[in-house]
Amino acid sequence: MKRALLVIVFTFIVATLPRTAFSGNRFTVLSYHDVQDTVPEKKDILTISSHTLIGHFAWFREHGYQVISLDDLLAANEDRKPLPDKAILLTFDDGYQSVYTRVYPLLKLFNYPAVIGPVGKWMEAEPGTMVSYGDHQTPRDFFLTWDQIKEMVDSGLVEVASHSDDLHQGIIANPQGDKLPAAMNRSFDPVQGRYETDEAYSHRLYTDLSKSVQLIEEKIGKKPRSIIWPYGSYNEETLQIAHSLGMTITMGLNDGGNDARDISALRRILIGHNAPLSDLVWTLRHPDPQTQIRVAHLDLDYLFDEDPARQAHNIDLLLDRMKKLAINTVFLQAYADPDGNGSADALYFPNRHLPMRADLFNHVAWKLRTRAGVKVYAWMPVLAFEFEKDHLLAPLYVQKEKSATPSSAGEDYARLSPFHPTVRQIVGEIYEDLAKHAAFSGLLFHDDAYLSDFEDASPWALDFYQKEWQLPGAIHEIRNSPEWADTWAQHKIHYLIKWTLTLETLVREYRPEIKTARNLYANVILNPEAEHWFAQSLDAFLEHYDYTAVMAMPYMEKAKNPKRWLEQIVRRIAEFPKGLSKSVLELQSMDWNTHLPIGGSTLASHMKLLKSKGVLNFGYYPDDFIQGYPEMGEIRPEISLNTNPYQ
Repeated sequence: MKRALLVIVFTFIVATLPRTAFSGNRFTVLSYHDVQDTVPEKKDILTISSHTLIGHFAWFREHGYQVISLDDLLAANEDRKPLPDKAILLTFDDGYQSVYTRVYPLLKLFNYPAVIGPVGKWMEAEPGTMVSYGDHQTPRDFFLTWDQIKEMVDSGLVEVASHSDDLHQGIIANPQGDKLPAAMNRSFDPVQGRYETDEAYSHRLYTDLSKSVQLIEEKIGKKPRSIIWPYGSYNEETLQIAHSLGMTITMGLNDGGNDARDISALRRILIGHNAPLSDLVWTLRHPDPQTQIRVAHLDLDYLFDEDPARQAHNIDLLLDRMKKLAINTVFLQAYADPDGNGSADALYFPNRHLPMRADLFNHVAWKLRTRAGVKVYAWMPVLAFEFEKDHLLAPLYVQKEKSATPSSAGEDYARLSPFHPTVRQIVGEIYEDLAKHAAFSGLLFHDDAYLSDFEDASPWALDFYQKEWQLPGAIHEIRNSPEWADTWAQHKIHYLIKWTLTLETLVREYRPEIKTARNLYANVILNPEAEHWFAQSLDAFLEHYDYTAVMAMPYMEKAKNPKRWLEQIVRRIAEFPKGLSKSVLELQSMDWNTHLPIGGSTLASHMKLLKSKGVLNFGYYPDDFIQGYPEMGEIRPEISLNTNPYQ
């Protein structure tokens, strides 16, 4: 897929569209897999019993839930007929034989329609052979035959969706040999030592999906109108390819409800291993639950080592620690900052513009997801990138007005000017390269996204202020007028927000379900004047990001009474609508004034205080998984979701 260089022209239209839920025509999609009469404890986690499925179907009928078909969904999408209340769409993935022997009789009994998703390559395997199902070899006879599918389709109750021809597998997606979902990730050739090109990736996806469509049409006489993405993995390019092949309805595996006006990528609730009916009932009644966030904020610089054996040992230490900590989120550094000045000297992923210190981010993020069960946010600079003196960006850094005082801002990062189009182009391409080459759940925008009340004084920024904001072309003139100074600060706040949302849009082309968080200086919350000093705003951050990562670090701010300082931060956040639900308070586990770790008991007491004041989401930075700080035994009782699971 080719598209215009969004960053060059810096159009904010897509990035600033409001994220509002549609009213009415809501429905829930359920994702089932295999159904057996008896389910041993060690059976596949996606298998449920016939008894359980009967219980689900009977409960739907007795409690007014209406099972809909794709025809019903399309009619609602086209405003021809609204969906009924409590609408449910049933889907059965992978094409198990049990769909015919156990599910189909129940569909007929209850008169419920359903969508099934067989995998083309498995269907075409010879009877008696084995097929590759994940990491296992499974008998072909475990899956449906085309005759069985045709019979179910002819009944009018069953519709066939593509489940791809051969994308239901993991492909090698990095030098470490990790296997990631084939539809969403570029393959890595270990022999050639290089990644699949954009052109090769597009060709592979189109070839596979078109083959699946042709096979289904050949076998049942109808082209599929929908596709169920293997592993729920898709991106903007796969959506466009599917749409071009007539599959306007596509389905992933992210939790949540749906609205009939948007059928491009439906959320589905995965029905796990013989879960009790009570679990399904709770999920149906709470389709979009608010999950508490517990965060460890990690430096890949701690983990990186030139010695592969020591680096592998460091990874094992990290994974074991995160699993034992029993949290659900990791903010993971995706850039290299070995000199500790807060700017990216290099990156931990392949890219077009900066040195790659090691191809490490994707490997560690994937291991954290699969072995520690956490969601990983890529922690990335917004403006603080360091380039060599001969690079074309070298002259394009933020400039201070000559009268600037040393105390006019916080961290004095060297930042690229966001007002120059070349900066926007190159930083945008860095974010694109991250999204192409790594799997992650969110973005954390670094605390470098600020402009002081003396910045940016570069010629191109001053020109922008005059042409776009109708302000004077000199900062001292702007500052001399309280009205202009306030206007300037507000414009900068929203300009930086729009810039980060543009970066988010670029990433969503490849990772469409990401969430966003952005670091916010605590001083902005406690002192209204600080909005001018940093061009940041809690109110605006709460509106535009999924989470505001508040730097709740009393020792960094030299607070005389850390606990009282934290209480003040919490009270202020709580004054805003959804302030506590959309904020993550990041505590500090290192005192950078003394260069000593903060005791685990002290950090635990801060966590306990936050919870007592109604804080839902919190974490800490940094985690030294090499030395074991902060102490696991001290903080785990306060941060673990196993000991604090309440929603």
